[in-house]
Amino acid sequence: MPTSLKDTVTLHNGVKMPWMGLGVFKVTDGEEVIESVKAAIRNGYISIDTASFYKNEEGVGQAIRESGVLREDLFITTKLWNSDQGYESTLQAFETSLDKLGLDYLDLYLIHWPGKDKYKETWKAFEELYKQGRVRAIGVCNFQVHHLEDLIASAEIKPMVNQVEFHPHLTQKELLAYCKAEGIQLEAWSPLKQGQLLNHPVLEDIAQKYNKSVAQVILRWDLQHGVVTIPKSVKEQRIIDNANVFDFELSTEDMEKIDGLNEDSRAGSHPDTMSVGF
Repeated sequence: MPTSLKDTVTLHNGVKMPWMGLGVFKVTDGEEVIESVKAAIRNGYISIDTASFYKNEEGVGQAIRESGVLREDLFITTKLWNSDQGYESTLQAFETSLDKLGLDYLDLYLIHWPGKDKYKETWKAFEELYKQGRVRAIGVCNFQVHHLEDLIASAEIKPMVNQVEFHPHLTQKELLAYCKAEGIQLEAWSPLKQGQLLNHPVLEDIAQKYNKSVAQVILRWDLQHGVVTIPKSVKEQRIIDNANVFDFELSTEDMEKIDGLNEDSRAGSHPDTMSVGF
C-alpha cells in the first residue's frame, strides 16, 4: 500500500503514476486554480488532473511554472472534450491543450467521455501521440466494460487508465474487476460524491473509530481497493487533510461495510446517456 503522496502505481507500459493527485474540476481559471495547484504542490502533491472542458489549463500551467518544482517531477493529466473527438480534431485539440498548459509533453491524456461512434478514431490519434512520445500514457474516462471491450478489440495499444465516477454509492465492482484483469488502472473522480457522502452515519461511525474525517476514510477506501484518486479542493487545509490518509488502514470488516453502501447512484452523468448527441 502507498505510504506517501510521492508513492506511485506502475501502469502497464511501465510509467509510474501517483496514487493521489489534485483534481481541478469547477476551479476557476486565474488566481483560484493557480493558488490551489501551488498549495497542492507546496504540500507534496505531484499529480494534477485538469481537462480542456474545465477551462483552467492556462492557470494550471502557470502554477506549475511558479511552483519551483521541476516539470519532470510532476505528473500532469488533461482530457479531450467530446466536441473534439475524431482523428484530426483530436491532434489539434491536443496541441491547444499543450499550448495552454505551456508544456512540451503530457504524462497522461484521456478521452473525457466515450460518446457514440468516434472514440475508435479518436483513439488512433491517441496512439499516434503516444508513439511520438508527446504523451507518456494514454487512457479513457467514463468507459463502461462494453466500451472498453469494443475499443480494445481494434486498438493497437490498450488504455493504461480508466478514470470514472467511483465512491461508496457507486462501487463499480464489475468494472473494477474487469480493469484489474486487463491491467487498466482505475482512477476515481468525484471520490466524495461532490460532498454528498460527508454526513453519512455509517461513514461517520467508521471515521470516529480511526480518529479520521469521513473524507479521509473514503479516500483510504479508494486506495485499499487499488484505485487512484484525485480529490478536489481550493482550500489549502483541506488539500493537506485529503492527503493525510497514509498513516492508517481500514479493517476488512470496515472495507466491506463501506462496500455495502453501494446504491449504483451517480453525482454525474451516466456514460451511456451522456453519449447521446456527440
